[in-house]
Amino acid sequence: MNKFNIYILAIGFLLITGCTTVPIEDIQVEAEADPKVKFSGYKSYAWLGSVGILSDPEGRWKQPEFDVDTEIRFLIDRELRKRGLSETSNKPDMLVAYAMGVDMDAIKVKENPETKKQMLKNAPKGALLVILVDPETQYVMWLGSASADVQKDPDTEIIKKRLDYAVSQMMKMIPK
Repeated sequence: MNKFNIYILAIGFLLITGCTTVPIEDIQVEAEADPKVKFSGYKSYAWLGSVGILSDPEGRWKQPEFDVDTEIRFLIDRELRKRGLSETSNKPDMLVAYAMGVDMDAIKVKENPETKKQMLKNAPKGALLVILVDPETQYVMWLGSASADVQKDPDTEIIKKRLDYAVSQMMKMIPK
């Protein structure tokens, strides 16, 4: 095998092994918009607030090793800036809020492979809602949601990439 073929093989190996696959198949994203709103006319936004809800009576939830609130705000800010919006505290065109929740006691129906019967299984879930509000009327103009399974023992980078995917996919659903 000549040096060129070895070089190509080495690059191919690095590309295959260097790409970490992030599980996203369980992430479901939806959005609803007020059909009367022309989002292209909006140029600025301000943060209305955020809230986190945790349902974990058994104490199984492990807090990620980073500030989730800061990360979500960063991702939403990034996506709004991509749309040409800028953050302001002086008469914003829209207000932005989000809510995040984790339910460690969520259950789902699963088929037992041996008996083929339906059974209940613990399936912790997480959800993120992003809300865009008209500051004058206080009406919701757009609502995006993402829900997913809570991954067992994920590392920080996996969590960040899953959040990034959910927010970016959700924000793509804001009409032009």
